[in-house]
Amino acid sequence: MGKMFKKVLVANRGEIAVRVIKACQELGISTVTIYSEADAMAPHVKLADETKCLGDPTSTESYLNMNKVIDAAREFKAEAIHPGYGFLAENAKFAERCEKEGITFIGPGPKVIRAMGDKIQAKTTMEKANVPVIPGYHGEDQSDATLIKEGKRIGFPLMVKASAGGGGKGMRIVRKENELKDAIEGARRESKSAFSDDTLFIEKYLEEPRHIEFQILADNKGNTIHLYERECSIQRRHQKIIEEAPSTALTPALRKKMGEAAVKAAKAVGYSNAGTVEFMFSKGDFYFLEMNTRLQVEHPITEFTTATDIVKWQLRIAAGQPLTLKQNDIIQRGHSFECRIYAEDPENNFMPSTGLLEELKLPQAVNVRHDIGFDSGQEVTPYYDPMLAKLIVFGENREDAREKMMWALSNYVTMGINTNVSFLKKVMEMKPFIKGDITTHFIDDYLKGWSLTKGGIPDEVLVAVSIFDFLHKKTIDAGGTVQVVGMDEHTPWKSVGSWRIGQGGGG
Repeated sequence: MGKMFKKVLVANRGEIAVRVIKACQELGISTVTIYSEADAMAPHVKLADETKCLGDPTSTESYLNMNKVIDAAREFKAEAIHPGYGFLAENAKFAERCEKEGITFIGPGPKVIRAMGDKIQAKTTMEKANVPVIPGYHGEDQSDATLIKEGKRIGFPLMVKASAGGGGKGMRIVRKENELKDAIEGARRESKSAFSDDTLFIEKYLEEPRHIEFQILADNKGNTIHLYERECSIQRRHQKIIEEAPSTALTPALRKKMGEAAVKAAKAVGYSNAGTVEFMFSKGDFYFLEMNTRLQVEHPITEFTTATDIVKWQLRIAAGQPLTLKQNDIIQRGHSFECRIYAEDPENNFMPSTGLLEELKLPQAVNVRHDIGFDSGQEVTPYYDPMLAKLIVFGENREDAREKMMWALSNYVTMGINTNVSFLKKVMEMKPFIKGDITTHFIDDYLKGWSLTKGGIPDEVLVAVSIFDFLHKKTIDAGGTVQVVGMDEHTPWKSVGSWRIGQGGGG
């Protein structure tokens, strides 16, 4: 059995850095965290045992700077680096650097990261392993003529995708033959700009698609299991905002079949550590989409429904310890939802919102979990992803969990910046969502052009805001912090004499 690490550097920020630090603390591991100048007051900096400022807040000069991260690990004598998700988490070159430096990279090896990061290679590997893939063209000939020819062969509608893509970049839906050439050119340009790689592939576009993924755990001894599925179909701009476990679409037989396919996919590439096999599901059939070689944002709903701490297992496996869990040990129970709380404006095409997070109050209840990387009084900057936090709930069944999430969203208070909390609540109260009748097109189908005011702000809310604004005078200190300093001295409420509400005459 491998000996547990004494010190781990957490190469990330925000809520995922906090999550990893807490897992390390529970295992008795000392932590080092890195931060940029913009994150000097962030919770992950306060939580760690030791910290290192990497300077400039731009990602390339801080969290994406391999040399600075490696230097920090050496300076503080960290034995391992946990990359979280995003930034360097799926960077094969960084995993190789860690190997050369004698530092354990907490994740799969660089060969696996590279193989699964190339979507064309990944699909070819899965085809050989008899894992279902979406019909399409993944060939080396990238000429427009060949792509157009293959597109016609596959049939419409279809998807043109960037091989190195992610987050919806380099992706086009093509419904008619005369749209194909422009889609190829546009996807190629966008892919080249975003990923320095203009390789494309084409796939059949699935009708009424659902995005269902399976969590994998695998050790270095050949043991591989899955922790069942997560439904991630509620997306905006190809990014997930609400996830749940289990999926309402799967029967026990289908769940078993997909779980076995996920394990087969992981074994086909010699996978180790935590990972996720993503499938597209349409009308009873499922197809391999991609494999995420890292911890997923939505891992907490799996932790709730399987009573398994995925981050701790990442640490144990990376330290050389065997996976003692067997597939039969994993029982899926209850239901869990996760809502991603973004600093963004849903009424303005979900544009990021920056500024001072004046106030943050979180609802507290049984089986309500907050994974959060911000505090009240902290600046939300434009340098990083606008996700502030994750709100996760667990219930005895789906409706119990949904009601709990509705309550939690109703009592989630953020002041100073725009968030998507009201939008999330609207999604969860819609009849198709309540029925579990969801696809990846849900938001476009039901909530395109959504506006809070269209839904109607309750009169009592408008009255309360007006009274608060009238009664309180605000000042802004030198640091830009808004402070309420008390009742406006000119308010008539200061000179009402002996008059009191409810003490008038008459019967």
